[in-house]
Amino acid sequence: MKPLDVAVIVGSTRDGRFGPVVAKWFARQTAEHGEFRVDVIDLADANLPAALSGRPTPEVTAVSERLEKADAFVVVTPEYNHSYPASLKTLLDWHGTQWQAKPVAFVSYGGLSGGLRAVEHLRPVFAELHAVTIRETVSFHGAWSQFDDQGQLINPDGPAAAAKTLLDQLAWWAHSLRDARRVRPYAS
Repeated sequence: MKPLDVAVIVGSTRDGRFGPVVAKWFARQTAEHGEFRVDVIDLADANLPAALSGRPTPEVTAVSERLEKADAFVVVTPEYNHSYPASLKTLLDWHGTQWQAKPVAFVSYGGLSGGLRAVEHLRPVFAELHAVTIRETVSFHGAWSQFDDQGQLINPDGPAAAAKTLLDQLAWWAHSLRDARRVRPYAS
């Protein structure tokens, strides 16, 4: 069976951000799962224009092609002001059909809430884009204290188990929706 292509999206673009640490850990978990080929899309490198002109730039087109290729998505997001970063909103608003009939999972991080409020704000946005969100999440509460200076988890067992559960569900949905799109193209 053809491996599933998953785009792991690093949502934060702030200076000093922690997202790449979390994304690198999760991308490793995804690669080790065995059913996925991983493409990490770091929005700090994507240079998407904030102004939605309707005329895609070369940067938008490059990201569009990567999203189109993906069978599934994992959004790695912090929580900013009880919601998700503007960089994610820009990504979502520049793209429409690339999300349709594909599953989306979330890995969140932050302080006390572990980024879960950002995830709950993203779910209805992805529903509007005709994507299916996975119930299970991986969430890092007080993320900065859970990783050592080399970006390794101090206590990896719980997060690794949560990642496996999420990836098992994501694989099921990704296979099912990819097969469905082949038989009957999605029409919104």
